[in-house]
Amino acid sequence: MPEDPITEELKLTQLERERAERRRADKVPDADEAAQHERRADKARYLAEKLEERAESERRTDG
Repeated sequence: MPEDPITEELKLTQLERERAERRRADKVPDADEAAQHERRADKARYLAEKLEERAESERRTDG
C-alpha cells in the first residue's frame, strides 16, 4: 500500500528543512550560530526518521 500523502509530504518537508539548516551552518562564520543550525538540522532529520517509521507502520497495518 502506498504511503499516506500527508506523511510523505511532512517527511519531505523535514528533509528539506535539514538540508537548508546544514547549508546555513556552513555559511555562518560564528561557531555558536553554526552549532545552532546543526542542532536544527539534526532535529529535522530525527523527525523525518520518525515519519518514516510511522509510514512503515501504516504500510504494515494496511497490508
